[in-house]
Amino acid sequence: MSAPKQNVADDLRERMFELGRAARAAAAELAQTSASAKRSVLETAARELRAARATVLAANAEDVAQAKARGLSSAMVDRLALDDKRLESIAAGLEAVAALPDPLGQVIAEWERPNGLKIARVRVPLGVIGIIYESRPNVTADAAALCLKSGNAAILRGGSESARSSAAIHACLARALRAHGVPEAAVQMVPTQDRDAVGIMLSDMAPYIDVIVPRGGKGLVARVQQDARVPVMSHLEGICHTYVHAGANLEMARRIVKNAKLRRTYVCGATETILIDRACVATHLQPIVKDLIDAGCEVRGDVRTQSSDERVRAAVDSDWGKEFLDAIVAVRVVEGLDEALAHIRRYGSAHTDSIVTEDTAAAARFLNELDSAIVMHNASTQFADGGEFGMGAEIGIATGKIHARGPVGAAELTSYKYVVRGTGQIRP
Repeated sequence: MSAPKQNVADDLRERMFELGRAARAAAAELAQTSASAKRSVLETAARELRAARATVLAANAEDVAQAKARGLSSAMVDRLALDDKRLESIAAGLEAVAALPDPLGQVIAEWERPNGLKIARVRVPLGVIGIIYESRPNVTADAAALCLKSGNAAILRGGSESARSSAAIHACLARALRAHGVPEAAVQMVPTQDRDAVGIMLSDMAPYIDVIVPRGGKGLVARVQQDARVPVMSHLEGICHTYVHAGANLEMARRIVKNAKLRRTYVCGATETILIDRACVATHLQPIVKDLIDAGCEVRGDVRTQSSDERVRAAVDSDWGKEFLDAIVAVRVVEGLDEALAHIRRYGSAHTDSIVTEDTAAAARFLNELDSAIVMHNASTQFADGGEFGMGAEIGIATGKIHARGPVGAAELTSYKYVVRGTGQIRP
């Protein structure tokens, strides 16, 4: 590397380290910040966001125009775009997180030993959380709110597509922090779109960052999982299934399937594969497929599904286990519950899977035997969302088995410590 390039790289690394040092100091102060102060910051941030409506929407309009000029897909543009309704939803999300119980200091378990020692497991912050995300500006507010609520400092690195929108939202958060005397470094935005900044966060900032959370497409998440030298909370893909069991009520199944696939096709909780039990094919398959195609969804099916509607395209092997993130769905007929479970275990991503049935025994088997982060009975997979779970918002959906699974809210952004109280005991 030439000397000028090396100097630029060294300068970027030092700027990132400055963020890290400031975040580490802020995290220490946040861990001792009162629940009422954190709540006030978030409530003020919501008011600031509403007051800055025109500024935020103008910034977002520039981001959207640039995204369209760059030829981003309609789904990506829709993720990026804000309007009055979405902006109000972001503000309401800040207030919802503010109203949640403060997780810090919560006693998870406590017991007393025969020797009189009293032991408690108590929630504490993780420390500093790095969030790397792409085109959704709402993540700026959601991530900041959940980190603040759980006493963690946040370093946010949004995508270039949403840079103006994220900066405008972050400015509202910064004003709220200042208004209540909480360190502004509690929520920091990486001040550059240089891609090398992501590499520095992943590989060089272990002394400053305790956890990395990626929110974005498969490429981003895969890179983070591969390169990070600190723990990662993430899911790689949302390959979600809806299984229409033999005992499914037809009208319920039609409503759930259509919503699970088409409400928002680009969210990670969107159903990507529909399994239909052979025992109800004669009554359920054709109406479900017709609903989807008539609503503009491309259906790729096995031979039996193709025979139900001439508009069905032949599925190929790669369609099973594919995250379409579009108005496309794969449909397969299965012989029964055992084959449905086997299919999901083989092709799913352990994200969210749902069974539609009135058969309580079949539902119990599905819920008990399938090891996905979220399993559902008679509900749309699109409910895989922290807000819908009563968490106010989410920082992501975790599909790993260590620390947190499913929607990651404020409580999931904590660890714990053991508090031991004695009366002079010594160990023999």
